[in-house]
Parts: sequence; C-alpha cells; structure tokens
Amino acid sequence: MSRVNQVVYLLLQIGIIISVFSCQSPREEEITSSPTGWKVFETPIEASLRGLSPVSENIVWASGSRGTWLKTLDGGESWESGIVAGLDSVDFRSIYAFDEEQAIVVAAGQPAHIYKTMDGGKTWELKLEASSDAFFDGISFVDESRGYVFGDPVDGFWMIYETTDKGDTWNLLDSLPAAEVGEAGFAASASSMLASGEELWLGSGGSYSFLHYSPDRGKTWLRHPTPLIQGESSQGVFSLCKMKEELVLAGGDYLMPDVNKGNWGIFSITQKEWMDTSTSSPGGYRSGVTFWVKGNYLIAVGPSGSDFSENEGGIWKTFSEEGFHAVSASRSGQTVWASGSGGRVAKLLF
Repeated sequence: MSRVNQVVYLLLQIGIIISVFSCQSPREEEITSSPTGWKVFETPIEASLRGLSPVSENIVWASGSRGTWLKTLDGGESWESGIVAGLDSVDFRSIYAFDEEQAIVVAAGQPAHIYKTMDGGKTWELKLEASSDAFFDGISFVDESRGYVFGDPVDGFWMIYETTDKGDTWNLLDSLPAAEVGEAGFAASASSMLASGEELWLGSGGSYSFLHYSPDRGKTWLRHPTPLIQGESSQGVFSLCKMKEELVLAGGDYLMPDVNKGNWGIFSITQKEWMDTSTSSPGGYRSGVTFWVKGNYLIAVGPSGSDFSENEGGIWKTFSEEGFHAVSASRSGQTVWASGSGGRVAKLLF
C-alpha cells in the first residue's frame, strides 16, 4: 500500500470511529431505567419546605416555615440558608428562583407578602403586601419576566396577581374567576396553578373541585368540574403539571394519606375533556406532581411515599416510601428534586 493510500485509509478509519461515537452519544443521554429512590441531602435546617424551585442540576432553591430560605449551588453538596427579612414566624410556601442570585418568595398568609432577593438571599425587599384576609397558595412563571401568584377567594373571587417585570411589581388581575362557597386552594406544594404561554390553569378543592382556565392571561375564565375527591375542606386538587398536550392533576384527601381514590386526573388541553384514569392511581394522597421530559416520567409525591409512571399515567408504581411535600423537574431538564419536612431536599435516583 502506497503512503498516499495509507493516509487515505487512516483518515477513513478515523471518520468511521467519529461517526460511531457521534451516533452513540445521544443514546447515552437517554434515560432507560426506572426511578429507584431519592438521594436525600443533609441541610443545615429543620424547617418544613413546601416551596421548591430547581433552576438546574446544580442550582436549587427551597423555602418554608420559620421564614426559611435554602439553596445549593453545587447540586446538594453544600447549602446556604437564612431567614427572609428576619421574619422567623412566617411560612414562605412559594418560591421561584431565576438564578443563583435572584429569587421570589411568597408568604402564605398573615401577612401575605411577596419578597425578592437580588444578592443570593443576603437581603430581601418587600414587593407586595396584600390585604389582611389574603392567603397565597401558589406561584407560576411563564418566563423570566412574567409570573403569577394566586390566593384563596376573597368576597367570592380568587386572588391572582401578575408581574411582568421579574417580580418587582405585582398587580391584581382586572378579571378574576368566581369561586363557590367553600371552594379553596391548597398551599401544600405551591403548585396548583400553572401559567403557560397565554393560558392560566388553577386547580381547587374544598366544597367543590374545579379546573379554572383562562386562554388569554386572565381576561376571560372558564371552569371544568374535576374527577378528584371533593366536598370536604381537606379534599381536591393540590398540584398541576403539563405533560405534552395534557394537564395532570394530583391531590386527594390530606387527612387520609393512604387512600388513593379520586387522587388524580388527566385533562386533554386540545380536546378540553377528562381522560380515563381508572386503570391505575398513585399510592395515596399526593401533594406534588411533575413531568420529567428527559425520562418521560410522571413523578408524584406525598406524605406516604413517591410514585412514578413511565407510560403517561397508564400504570403507577410506588418506588419509595420517602414522603415529601413538593416535587419539580429542574428548568434545565436534567434532574428532578423534592422537598419536605425536617429540612429535607432530595434528588431523584434512577
């Protein structure tokens, strides 16, 4: 073989090797195994954490009782924590983090306040002080600028505030959805409202359980009765997530944590109707649910354990008896996180 032919042959072999590895790389990124449990991290706090906002696989914020905020910048290896504005008697059940320095926290009630930090939690500035009868249940952002906070009905109408400047100012929507007597929201995981594009979705419970829907950023509202258990103050929708062209609702009755009757539902966004979910259910009352696009999993959590479905809710399986309040896939799409009582934060193992 001549020197020229040897060079050509060598280049062809290198090209084949590069081609093989380039074809294998995407497959190596796919998740082919099922969830096996949680990696629970040691944190420096004991507060109950119902607010959860994972920005990426490394940056995760949480918030909760006793005015607590908590964050990691290295995937859980180390943690920073503190008290929001010195308010150690306030329950911050909602949080949304933009990055490692900026975050919004929402106090559930008495007082119902919204604070923002621009320096990683060192200082917090009050951005909204709601009326004395307000109780905030959840938070959802569409993008880095526009977001929503909602609260229990006051004088027969839900409270929904909108920001369009990254949480610096908040305004009550001009048109608010009506509520039935005894209808309420739940702040168990701060995730029973979902904002996506121009659409707003709000799940309720108590005397009635509805899925309230606005196609136009709150200008007009419709509602759909849900199939979840309802009629008592402890029953209804506790969490929402979007799964492709469907909404997944999780909840049940928090006074009966092991009962799985009427604890979830799927609503077709395109067809505007409920889908059949009679074949399988999560293992009990579930306060949080998320859809992980990378693994194509639904993950639901509650005090009695954690469940997953790898076929869009067709079959649910319990994979851990570890109980949590909230669960969320990171916005980067790489990881799934959960938060709960006793300062616990965990990352999904698979």
